[in-house]
Amino acid sequence: MNPPRARAVRRLVTTLAEAGVTVPFPIQAATLPDTLAGRDVLGRGRTGSGKTYAFVLPVLARLSSRPAPRRPGRPRALILAPTRELATQIHTAMAPLAAALSLRTMTVFGGVGANPQIRGLRAGVDVLVACPGRLRDLISGAHASLDDVEITVLDEADHMADLGFLPSVRWLMERTPSRGQRLLFSATLDKAVDVLVRRFLTDPVTHRVDPEVAPVATMTHHLLHVRADDRLPVLVDLAAAPGRTLVFTRTKHGAKRLSRQLNAAGVASVELHGNLAQNARDRNLLAFTNGTARTLVATDIAARGIHVDDVTLVVHADPPVEHKAYLHRSGRTARAGADGTVITLMTDDQVADVGLLARRAGISATTTRLRPGDPLLRRIAPGERTFEVIDESAAETSTGTGSPRPGRSRNRARRPSGTTARTTGGKVPAPSKVGGMAAFSSNARVRSRAR
Repeated sequence: MNPPRARAVRRLVTTLAEAGVTVPFPIQAATLPDTLAGRDVLGRGRTGSGKTYAFVLPVLARLSSRPAPRRPGRPRALILAPTRELATQIHTAMAPLAAALSLRTMTVFGGVGANPQIRGLRAGVDVLVACPGRLRDLISGAHASLDDVEITVLDEADHMADLGFLPSVRWLMERTPSRGQRLLFSATLDKAVDVLVRRFLTDPVTHRVDPEVAPVATMTHHLLHVRADDRLPVLVDLAAAPGRTLVFTRTKHGAKRLSRQLNAAGVASVELHGNLAQNARDRNLLAFTNGTARTLVATDIAARGIHVDDVTLVVHADPPVEHKAYLHRSGRTARAGADGTVITLMTDDQVADVGLLARRAGISATTTRLRPGDPLLRRIAPGERTFEVIDESAAETSTGTGSPRPGRSRNRARRPSGTTARTTGGKVPAPSKVGGMAAFSSNARVRSRAR
């Protein structure tokens, strides 16, 4: 390693230590020697394995060791991510490290106005974190150029291929200099990813830190066979337990409906899906992150890139179609060595498909047929169940989103005589007719696990 790069690395290590990060994760220990040496690298590690620092550190070290004036619209490093949330969290993890090296960073993604992004690019930026669609639009509009990019990172490359971003990713990569360094990180390797590796990486070093299809050792899996009309009461029981719960549905409409049903039952929840405006997505993710809402109901948009500390329980309210989606959804819990529980609800017509899904995912799951109030639910998700009646009149929704607007007062109606807002035993109350979405306070700091 050349002396300027070594000095940059020392500054980065000092900044990380000040933040309490002193021991590298396996993916970081495996890839950093090659990435810091300037090699093209293909790194495979499951979501939550610490990939963010594995590519952020070599990007910043390279740029710091080779200072260059900022040019309008011409970043020196590019990090591509599939979702707005992931792009934001990468930027959040990178920002203090970049500041320590006097490097400027920014994000660009869709769902928000382009003019602030255009102004930011015009002012000059060292590292650009971008979603493919918006960046392609900005380049096509002559607001950005990738001609000066020295190092390019593709994060969650398999996910971008799954979501249909592959043509835009290839279009963007073709506009980066072929002499530049390229890093590709992915949880799984498939044919679409291999196309990118063969086309854009030069003599890459490959690092695999865990099996491609393998569950986390600290993750416990349960398959619960329920009647269709018992699905909601079982979900209410599980989500009312202590800790953060992430519930997955297949459709945007399903996430919206289920979030409202949980709120009506007294379990504060928010939704996350592609039909929400960006400000609503940000508010809802903030409410889940800061604990104002302990339950997030989401589509597969949250299966990768959502890094929230201490998600205790992941529930597949709708089983995913294929095993990779199951593993990525489930990877929201049991992160960084913590314990976690994953529950899949299945009805009679889903038993065969879920069994095949579990086999392909390589998980060992306990299958149980049960009804609401079954003692097993308390063993799977232990602790006191907490319910509250949410006053619908206090919830102001965003136009066209149906999402709560934080910052308003949250009025909690008293339960009728003979019931309590906090229950410790007995049957879970049926969903009440006191509907609506809660309004959530936003005066708390968002935490994310970058490692």
